[in-house]
Amino acid sequence: MAVETEVLAADLLERVLERLGFADRPAPTLQNLHTLYAAWCRRVPFDNVQKLIYMHDHDPGPLPGDDAADFFADWLRHGTGGTCWAGNGGLYALLASLGFSVSRGIGSMLSSPNVPPNHGTVVVELDGSHYMVDASILHSDPLRLDEAEETKIVQPAWGVDCRKQDGRWHIRLRPLHTPSGIDCRIERLGVPPETFREMHETTRAWSPFNYELSARLLRGDAIVGAAFGQRVTLDGAGGVQQGPLAEQDRVGLLVDVLGMSEEIARRLPPDTPTPPAPWARSPGESWLGKRSEGTTPSPFAGEGWGGG
Repeated sequence: MAVETEVLAADLLERVLERLGFADRPAPTLQNLHTLYAAWCRRVPFDNVQKLIYMHDHDPGPLPGDDAADFFADWLRHGTGGTCWAGNGGLYALLASLGFSVSRGIGSMLSSPNVPPNHGTVVVELDGSHYMVDASILHSDPLRLDEAEETKIVQPAWGVDCRKQDGRWHIRLRPLHTPSGIDCRIERLGVPPETFREMHETTRAWSPFNYELSARLLRGDAIVGAAFGQRVTLDGAGGVQQGPLAEQDRVGLLVDVLGMSEEIARRLPPDTPTPPAPWARSPGESWLGKRSEGTTPSPFAGEGWGGG
């Protein structure tokens, strides 16, 4: 079995920092964490482009981005990011390489009350406090996880809030396909790399990100991207603009808006309808979340909205 990259080689780290806009290696301080994470959220997308190509090609090798060095090689070449296990694995390795006290976390994107753990995230400990920096949610500023009081990042497009409920942190966020918001519940921290890899591997058989384009990145004061056949913008005033994303328009979105290479954008296979999850009890729960007739199902099973 391959060994996950825990820290980046010096030459790769230098190239990654340069691409993120750093002339020098930042010290592991809270201010630098703010600057670094803000840069990540505007330069490293949450997306499933490499995963879709991988699934279409029936590649038997490791899932794309499973190793942090491979994740960053693809980003440097093509501008692609990854889904939660790949993206947060890469972010963990970057922060660990810079000397931050960093931990992998497992969460649950709560599309229904009894969803299993399905999301990977990253938490940094600084000055006695914990700060979530998530490569899928992309909330721009580190979110402090407080034991006693609610904490927030106040911004109309990507703002989040965190509260402790039943002994676990719950983070409210706005996915592009559910801008009304859902909760991500943090289940545990201090997860070893083998667990991230095992969780990632479970998505090979079925995942909502194995079939249709999904992408998310901060641009100005908005979040832009695609979600299950729709092009979506959450704007700086809190509004939502969305409409069908035609196959012929995907290259323009990926290249001109999200900053990916034309080479990788043109390799993207056509979307295919997402089939029901293998464990679905009924068509109405085909993506694990119950829904009423005529509404869009919630694609959060197996790996969650941020999974991969």
